[in-house]
Amino acid sequence: MSAQIEQNSLEFAQKLDQQDPLSHFREEFYISADTIYLDGNSLGLLSKRSEQAVHDLLNSWKTYGIDGWTEGEHPWFYLPEKLGGQMAPLLGAEPEEVIVTGSTTANLHQLIATFYKPKGARTKIVTDDITFPTDIYALQSQLNLKGYNPDDHLIKVKSRDGHTLNEEDIIKAMTDEIAIVILSGVQYRSGQVLDMERLTREAHKRGILIGFDLCHSVGSIPHHLSQWDVDFAFWCTYKHLNGGPGAVGALYVNKRHFGSAPGLAGWFSSDKSKQFDMEHELTAAPHAGAYQMGTPHILSIAPLLGSLSIFNEAGIEPIRRKSLKLTEYMMDLIGRELSEYGFTIRNPIDETRGGHLFMEHPEAARICRALKEEKIIPDFRSPNGIRLAPVALYNTYEEVWRTIQKLKTIMKDETYKKFENKRGVVA
Repeated sequence: MSAQIEQNSLEFAQKLDQQDPLSHFREEFYISADTIYLDGNSLGLLSKRSEQAVHDLLNSWKTYGIDGWTEGEHPWFYLPEKLGGQMAPLLGAEPEEVIVTGSTTANLHQLIATFYKPKGARTKIVTDDITFPTDIYALQSQLNLKGYNPDDHLIKVKSRDGHTLNEEDIIKAMTDEIAIVILSGVQYRSGQVLDMERLTREAHKRGILIGFDLCHSVGSIPHHLSQWDVDFAFWCTYKHLNGGPGAVGALYVNKRHFGSAPGLAGWFSSDKSKQFDMEHELTAAPHAGAYQMGTPHILSIAPLLGSLSIFNEAGIEPIRRKSLKLTEYMMDLIGRELSEYGFTIRNPIDETRGGHLFMEHPEAARICRALKEEKIIPDFRSPNGIRLAPVALYNTYEEVWRTIQKLKTIMKDETYKKFENKRGVVA
């Protein structure tokens, strides 16, 4: 009993913070006073290094004008490749296999346009019925462009519980009619981590290409894309990577696919040594840079210079260890403190969970509003989901403890009832 009381105390949380080897990275971020930010799985916080990087690139524009493309500390012309190389260790990839470019949806369009080559009976695409909508929209569009009806050719593996996927069901869907598989490495609602290595192996045994949406996994869990032999992947950088709102996305292409012509070619698909020859026949870059299209968004790419330096100092393995401890601690407190209030944890409770927790409650929307009134920032997901993401680089165990105590008070006093139980325009 004494051990339980200790684990439920503020003193225990503070002791965990004192033992945290990553605690000093919190000072790198701008954190509003008296606010507990638990929405880093939607938008990560601004770091001081990222702020400085934006100022540095603004200054290069001010100093060099157009010569900033090739001069200064960070020549703009080479930034996508430079940042791809800095990001590669988080993906378990070789530097030339990663390029910072586009957005999640634009990069998915590019990769499907490049690698979806229906032939014979293999004309269908496998995804799942709980993936993020933008992936579905893009896949439907690509099928329509190829003249295929998405109702027949987009195979959505059904979730058995509405929150997680059974990998056996995914493998069963890998039939002789499938050309390509697109799945999320971490499910955006439940935080379930798929066994990407196993699914890649099973797809390849059947002659199927496979790619992953890594929006909710990059920066929160380790990856070994090259070792796993994943064909391609794509992701945003504004969640766990703290790249800022609208930050430039990124993609991975396995080097064995280098030389595949980009399905959506553009000027920045060029080999940089040839780009300014202005020829009308594309000489594509001999690496992942071939899958760029347009001019890099320099001021939207700038924050990554700062944020990635933090990741490379901290290391993704220590980040993952702390993340698992934070979410385990939060689940333990939810079980101890909130058991009588009707919350249901929907994320995996073992280590197949990512960097956020997902709870359901019939009053979820108004509970999230009540938390925000108390300066605790959660994330609502329709119709009745609450996502909480204690981020390893800037959240503390004490913040987790205070969040659950405040949530208990909200439920006990029913203060959430003064709000409407519906989401805002942006949930």
